[in-house]
Amino acid sequence: NTGFFELGRILLTSSQQASLSVNPKEIRSLGPTVRDSPGASIFGLWADRVGRRIPLMVDVCFYSVVGFLCAFAPNFTVLIVLRMLYGLGMGGEWGLGAALAMEKIPASRRGFFSGLLQGGYSMGYLMASLAFLVVNTWWGLSWRWMFALSIVPALISLIIRARVEESDVWRAAQQRVKQTNTSAKKIFSNPTIWKRFIFLVILMTAFNWMSHGTQDIFPTFLKASNDSGIGLAKSTATWIVVIYNIGAIGGGALAGWLSERYGRKALIICCCILGLPVVPLFAYSTSVGMLILGSFLMQVMVQGAWGVIPAHLTELSPDEIRGFYPGVTYQLGNCLAAFNLPIQEALAGSHGYPFALAATIIPVFIVVIVLTAVGRERKGISFGSTESSLVTDGAVMT
Repeated sequence: NTGFFELGRILLTSSQQASLSVNPKEIRSLGPTVRDSPGASIFGLWADRVGRRIPLMVDVCFYSVVGFLCAFAPNFTVLIVLRMLYGLGMGGEWGLGAALAMEKIPASRRGFFSGLLQGGYSMGYLMASLAFLVVNTWWGLSWRWMFALSIVPALISLIIRARVEESDVWRAAQQRVKQTNTSAKKIFSNPTIWKRFIFLVILMTAFNWMSHGTQDIFPTFLKASNDSGIGLAKSTATWIVVIYNIGAIGGGALAGWLSERYGRKALIICCCILGLPVVPLFAYSTSVGMLILGSFLMQVMVQGAWGVIPAHLTELSPDEIRGFYPGVTYQLGNCLAAFNLPIQEALAGSHGYPFALAATIIPVFIVVIVLTAVGRERKGISFGSTESSLVTDGAVMT
């Protein structure tokens, strides 16, 4: 996440230095390239075949090394190629990490740890913002240092994950598949799998639109002096980003924990409903104090809803394809949500940033509420049992 969130800032900074030549339109086009990655499919299918642990460690090593190599890119073309490779790794990491974590955690505690897991997204954003402030603004170091430093959190993650044992749920699923001689083709030909898959892609598109809609142009809104922007100093805007990410981390953990008592769907819907009245404060405030309050509350609600997602998606995923299913639905939704940024930029250019924020956030809150309400919930389902398996007695369940 550190590398992902600061890519735009790094390239904008590098365009002012002699090493690379970059313009804003090229930078904006990088979002879908980094996010729309087949890595979720590649690493997910591998994890369903050989286990979660080894593919996850290989994945983290891969994107750590590639991210570090970005610091030595001699030109913009090489940097783009490296970022595409980096996207392969980042695309695979979320699904594998969520599957392994949720399979290792007791069912009664999935919600809380789901919130903590998803809080890594906001923690990465927070760390990236602070790192950019220190490295670029305070120390005046080259953008290359940001890429070089991005290897540190990745290696810490690798060390932690190396101590985690293989999932017993995966072992049980593999044993069932072998005993019944069930092929992967037979599993993926199940129409129920694809109906739920399509629904989850749509749901994740709405979720990612909600997340990026409240984050992608908000720092620009804070710093811009045109299009009804606030015109704050870069350091002030960065501190606001840090503060609202603290709210995001707390909101995810709290909502995830509460979802164990009140249900996954109920907490998602509640967070979105509570987020609606925050939109005017978030989008139309002009003082620093109100901007901090509005953005803090907004991220509590948005990332509160997101805090339920790792548990919710893995519980809706069959044991046999849990490495593939949640990660790919998440990443495809992320890809489709890439349209959010150009839409918000166009609206900001014609109607100003406050309108661009409100006009995209309010509809997506409503869409998430409706989709969540009509979708399924399997809170507390027992992983590794016939309840969560597609394969039983030699047949693929429908």
